[in-house]
Amino acid sequence: MFLRFPRRLFLFHLLGFTFAACKPQNDFEGTLTVGVLNYGGGEQIINQYAKFNSYLGEKTNSYIQLEPVFNENRAVERLDARAWSLVFAPPGLAAIAIARHQYAPLFPLVGINNLRSIFVVRKDNPITELKQLQGKTVALGQLGSATGYYFPLYNLYGTTLAEILFAPTPKAALELVAQGKAIACAVSEAELSLYGSQLAPTEFRILFKDPHYVPLGVVLIGPNVERNRQEFIRKVMSDVPSGLAQEVGYVPNGQVPDYKYMISVVDRVSSITSKLQNKPVRLF
Repeated sequence: MFLRFPRRLFLFHLLGFTFAACKPQNDFEGTLTVGVLNYGGGEQIINQYAKFNSYLGEKTNSYIQLEPVFNENRAVERLDARAWSLVFAPPGLAAIAIARHQYAPLFPLVGINNLRSIFVVRKDNPITELKQLQGKTVALGQLGSATGYYFPLYNLYGTTLAEILFAPTPKAALELVAQGKAIACAVSEAELSLYGSQLAPTEFRILFKDPHYVPLGVVLIGPNVERNRQEFIRKVMSDVPSGLAQEVGYVPNGQVPDYKYMISVVDRVSSITSKLQNKPVRLF
């Protein structure tokens, strides 16, 4: 019987919350660091992953370290350092990890199929085309967001804006439009449905809908994990009890989505990211 000693540790500058599954020294196969975005920063993430991490640690004879980060910028830093063995990555972050850091997708995350990025304006705004955003102020999401950052910037390529306001949440982006601080914002259709009614009496309408679907997020495994061990971890995660997979949000028997187009979008947008704080913002 393996001995397990869960513990909690909060490190603001490096590790965030950690969960450890400790093994007898003669069985120990090394550390697996699990990266995950935790926007709210609450400790509930520890409980969410506790059973899964215990299972993974026992089956792989590993010390499992959970490392939540609070935003996409920090996640990109950890990917640059190849610090994560496994990553539960939303689409934008997954594209960066696959294209630039040789992470390999294992399983799709639970999410909304057929998700698309949209530009939203107030219903009483007279503009009818995306090109009419020329010279205007637009609200976008944070680096790493497929629907709020990468897809909208791709669609705005070649445009000059007065300013880009980066909203911390989709609801905050819609609020900037409702308050007249931005003429349009980029969110997903699902986010407009969820938050639009909460901002009554303001009414919104869709100005532009990207024709491409955003792929589901994925569980990724890092290049620093030895190839045979990667395959073993894949099998362990495929055989996980369904309840544990649901708790951490992935589909063990799901098909990994095609990221080819998503990666091309990230690559194109990366060529203009250094200009996004300028006023005006020349997106070319």
